[in-house]
Amino acid sequence: MTLHQPPGGQPLRSVDALADAGLVPPERQDALQAVAARYAVSVTSAMADLIDRADPKDPIALQFIPDAAELVTLPQELADPIGDDAHSPVEGVVHRYPDRALLKLVHACPVYCRFCFRREMVGPGGDALTGAKLDAAFAYLAARPEIWEVILTGGDPFILSARRVREVARRLAAIPHIKVVRWHSRVPVVDPARISADYARALRIPGKASYIAIHANHPREFTDDARRAIAALADAGHVLLSQSVLLKGINADEATLSGLMRVFVENRIKPYYLHHPDLAPGTSHFRLTLEEGQALVKSLRGHLSGLCQPTYILDIPGGAGKIPVGPSFLSGCETPGAEAAAEDRHGTRHSYPPA
Repeated sequence: MTLHQPPGGQPLRSVDALADAGLVPPERQDALQAVAARYAVSVTSAMADLIDRADPKDPIALQFIPDAAELVTLPQELADPIGDDAHSPVEGVVHRYPDRALLKLVHACPVYCRFCFRREMVGPGGDALTGAKLDAAFAYLAARPEIWEVILTGGDPFILSARRVREVARRLAAIPHIKVVRWHSRVPVVDPARISADYARALRIPGKASYIAIHANHPREFTDDARRAIAALADAGHVLLSQSVLLKGINADEATLSGLMRVFVENRIKPYYLHHPDLAPGTSHFRLTLEEGQALVKSLRGHLSGLCQPTYILDIPGGAGKIPVGPSFLSGCETPGAEAAAEDRHGTRHSYPPA
């Protein structure tokens, strides 16, 4: 497996490296070794440079720096919270919905988010999908004409070299019933040096519609370098979508969430999914209630452009799939023939006649 090594500083991949960089106080160093022994650690230089070392609640640090709270596992938390394993017919493929499938090419990432729903499966020791395993995955996709879309994920597929990306693109292009290819990546914001104009071109799949879902959770992640990387992807003809997780202490307030959605749109990224945090082990300190999330998403309606409205999503634990859980602005229409009440952005209710 050929991985793409970008220029710039090396990622910080241990608690000791984080302490040497001033990102972990010496008095916390020993306690965090147990966290690092269980869950992978990596912080790119791009993200390390953004962290305010004087702020213990810095929202960038909270996403990437280990915390002792990660060792607290609640009874309802699951090693495989969205049920990937139950829907994996061959290694590397998750086929949960009839017309689309995930292809997990790698298990490694440039950064390891502390709230990751695949945190029990990803890390530097994970096997990449190569050789006979990769052949079996492509054979599965090619043998099922109902698969219209393939979503390339992992790990983070953008850690692959341009040569490997072109090989994957060639093999997907040869499957006629696949019409849409979607890449999911954190790289454009957390390690933007990886994204060159050549790399952006390599991601194109001949004859297929090409989408890239870019994961970011805070407006500060959009550095000048990140904006240039994102522009290279858009200029290469990819349609850009957003993925974010609603996280307590990071973006779960109206000002930050509004700013995040606006900066997506300013960079030609259409807000797509805002995920309620999954029930991954050791992540309860990031989760808010669904009611809190609905109220927050409701506050965006009417105050932000329609372009800036994400879909608030819950991935049902165990593998039953994603459902929208956004707030309702309409009530009373459950009764046949009754008037409905439509709520405007100010909270005022207006009657709407039955059909």
